[in-house]
Amino acid sequence: MNKEKEDQQNTENQNFNNQEEKTNKAEEDLNSSKNNSAEGDVKLELTREELVDELREKNQKIEELDAEIDDLLNRLQRLQADFVNYRKRSQREKAEMTIQGKIELASSLLPIFDNFERALKAEDSDSEFYSGVEMIYKQFLKAFSDEGIEEIEAEGEEFNPEFHEAIMKVEAEEELDKELVIDVMQKGFMIEGRVIRPAMVRVAV
Repeated sequence: MNKEKEDQQNTENQNFNNQEEKTNKAEEDLNSSKNNSAEGDVKLELTREELVDELREKNQKIEELDAEIDDLLNRLQRLQADFVNYRKRSQREKAEMTIQGKIELASSLLPIFDNFERALKAEDSDSEFYSGVEMIYKQFLKAFSDEGIEEIEAEGEEFNPEFHEAIMKVEAEEELDKELVIDVMQKGFMIEGRVIRPAMVRVAV
């Protein structure tokens, strides 16, 4: 009988010990879970901070790249504007050089042109010599016209000191004739509004 009680008591003690071990293990597991959870939270918070820093760095790089792109675009626009201005200036200079060359060439040829004109006035219009001189004279006029060189209108026009040079003044027969060009002594020429040589005229006063 005592043996049975003793065995029963031992069984109860063992069950109690087992239960206590289970309780202790459960508490340990709970504590371990809490610790792991806390460590996970810390790791999560660190990862979030790192992500924010990384995003901040990337945004800063993007801003720097945007600023660099804007600077390059501005420089490109200035270069394009400079090139356009240079091209326009070159075209103007080229056109000016072309006109100046034509003016110089025409100026050197005008004395020859004047001699042909005098020859036409002195010769008989029925002679072969007159015909030959007249042909060359007309070729002169055509060559001038092809290069944009025009004769200045003078006879019958109102005297204009910009285009006419009065070498003689005569009394006007009528009041309406005053300040009119009545005769051209030497033809004048111009190109694109610029006078190569003014027309030498007689003016009624």
